[in-house]
Amino acid sequence: MDFRKLNNGIEIPALGLGVFRMEDEKEAYNSIRKAIDLGYRHIDTAMIYENEETVGRAIRESGVDRKELFVTTKLWNQDIVNNNEQKAFETSLRKLGLDYVDLYLVHWPIKGKYVSVWSEMEKIYQSGKARAVGVSNYQENHLQEVINLKSLDPAVNQIELHPYLSQEPLVEFCTQHNIHIESWSPLCANKNNLLQEQSLIKIGEKFMKTAAQVVLRWNIQRGLIVIPKSSHPTRQAENLDVFDFELTVEDMQKIDLLNKDMRVGPHPDEVGF
Repeated sequence: MDFRKLNNGIEIPALGLGVFRMEDEKEAYNSIRKAIDLGYRHIDTAMIYENEETVGRAIRESGVDRKELFVTTKLWNQDIVNNNEQKAFETSLRKLGLDYVDLYLVHWPIKGKYVSVWSEMEKIYQSGKARAVGVSNYQENHLQEVINLKSLDPAVNQIELHPYLSQEPLVEFCTQHNIHIESWSPLCANKNNLLQEQSLIKIGEKFMKTAAQVVLRWNIQRGLIVIPKSSHPTRQAENLDVFDFELTVEDMQKIDLLNKDMRVGPHPDEVGF
């Protein structure tokens, strides 16, 4: 496993398990336990996923020391609109059954709230109950308002990113400001036939890897953090097995050429929830 050092000095595993749409308690619990058994040490959840309690139970019953695990959860939009950030954070901690989280993210940018919500995130960070704080789905204009505060910069920006949406300008902007990028839906949510792209399949054949593994490796070699979601043990193991090969410069360029600026999720400026 590779690690990334965040702008406050803490380390985060470069690959984690996303648990979006794992609402079924038994499925979620078994998936997380199996992932931890396989070697996953980074679990990414959110209040809106409605599985924080299950995540916490799976972590506690895994037998792995809490300090070895990196846990992320997120602040939901309605709690931002209602100025309920502190209570929402404490609720997430209670549901997780944890004394702290490793990373707490603003889930989506809410117009008119970029500055006020970040002030609340700073308070959470200063409390010591979140080892790092960041944002999710923020574009350059949203980030600039936070950066202009000249206080605590986000440690992470978690965004939709895959070969059909490579997000080069945003990645460059975040890199310039020492904000690490996390990729959600890195496999394009198995939509739009990304994993049927012949260029990915042919690159994978050279290394005896799948197209999905090639895409995850492309993220890793860009210096990003990647959060694939799978509840299937075989695919969980496959997703984790991306640290024993190196894509060539030519391979990386071929994958870069797949960019279409195509999203599978909403544009952050058009979120209606």
